[in-house]
Amino acid sequence: FFFSRLIFGTLYPAYYSYKAVKSKDIKEYVKWMMYWIIFALFTTAETFTDIFLCWFPFYYELKIAFVAWLLSPYTKGSSLLYRKFVHPTLSSKEKEIDDCLVQAKDRSYDALVHFGKRGLNVAATAAVMAASKGQGALSERLRSFSMQDLSTIRGDSSSTVPPSVTVRPSSKQSQPKPSRSASEGTGSSGK
Repeated sequence: FFFSRLIFGTLYPAYYSYKAVKSKDIKEYVKWMMYWIIFALFTTAETFTDIFLCWFPFYYELKIAFVAWLLSPYTKGSSLLYRKFVHPTLSSKEKEIDDCLVQAKDRSYDALVHFGKRGLNVAATAAVMAASKGQGALSERLRSFSMQDLSTIRGDSSSTVPPSVTVRPSSKQSQPKPSRSASEGTGSSGK
């Protein structure tokens, strides 16, 4: 059913709609516009009828036959349905439909603006939270490094700490004893 509907219900009419627009034949143009209106209504109704009537014998074959009836130049099904049912109904309800569409458009615009603002606020809050947590995690990670870890990262092979940097010993290690420099150990005991 899908391929026959695609070919006969959509592609064939689309091509002939193109030809009508290209030739600027008003009669053909109107004919295909009526078809597309009926086909849109059929597709909408089909969404619901498929749920309830798919068990009906020859249901899909009847749908194909209906599309062929709509397209047939002999039966002029789409023109008949449009002129008998759709046009009179739409003409009598046009004002109400237009009002509903305007209201729906306004409400959807307001909802879009409202949810857009909320979405931006949530995204901004999430970004700030991620940045602050990330910065906190980075500073904690940096604090966890000992000076010996930092010197090996820099590529220093010696394990000595520069004299300008003080190292806090951890509770598990004993405090290192200060080493005497070479000048102090050679015996200048003038004091």
